[in-house]
Amino acid sequence: MLVLSRKKNESIVINNDITIVVVEIRGDKVRLGVEAPKEVPVHRREVYDAIKRNAAGPSEQATESGSSSAAP
Repeated sequence: MLVLSRKKNESIVINNDITIVVVEIRGDKVRLGVEAPKEVPVHRREVYDAIKRNAAGPSEQATESGSSSAAP
């Protein structure tokens, strides 16, 4: 994992077409702005995980949660 330090209004660029900007820093929260092409999906991690869970079949969901419907 690459770890960078940025101040308010500073940014990073990913793959020439995605820019992440530090919009605001308030206490322990950082607000980020994401500029990306429309065809690039951008989600918060919890939303991304929910999308993956909903796209997975029932047997895949059981495997991911550590349970299984098969008898021991």
